[in-house]
Amino acid sequence: MRSRRASRDRVLAPHRAWLLAVLAVLALVAAAAARGPVWAQRLYHPLRYEAEIARAADANRIDPYLVAAVINAESGFDPDLVSRAGAVGLMQVMPATAKEVAASLGIPADRLDLKDPAVNVAIGTRHLADLLARYEDTATALAAYNAGAGTVGRWMAEEGTETLTKARYPETAAYVERVLDERDRYARLYPDAFAEAR
Repeated sequence: MRSRRASRDRVLAPHRAWLLAVLAVLALVAAAAARGPVWAQRLYHPLRYEAEIARAADANRIDPYLVAAVINAESGFDPDLVSRAGAVGLMQVMPATAKEVAASLGIPADRLDLKDPAVNVAIGTRHLADLLARYEDTATALAAYNAGAGTVGRWMAEEGTETLTKARYPETAAYVERVLDERDRYARLYPDAFAEAR
């Protein structure tokens, strides 16, 4: 009895060693997905709906890799995702925003299916393009996409600036950083994705 207890008290007792081994393997897998071979990174950073993204990005003259990064950050490429706040689809478009944007695109209200990838990407990309045209830099436009233009306008008024120097919500600051990083990563991992989709 005493020898069994003594072995369990050791730092690298068998019941702890296997747990450490599992954690080490998981850490290696995560590292490979984040910075390892391209095939492993593509598993962690998927790209789908290339044709829809290319079409919408071309129509709005914006970077398709930015659109892909927004989609990954918003929904992880899940067209059926609905947030607790009511945002829908790939680009997590709010229905009220979708109605405004759809009218400007000439999409009839009866064809406004936000779970349809083509419709969602067209509306979300147009909304993103409008924000990029409204603000002087991409980071401010992304903050407005995430937190809302009214919120970002209030932050800028409080700062007395025309571009946002710091998002007040930690989740918005993290979102902006993630999307900008993902845009660069998508361009590196899928260099010809949108040329082939056009």
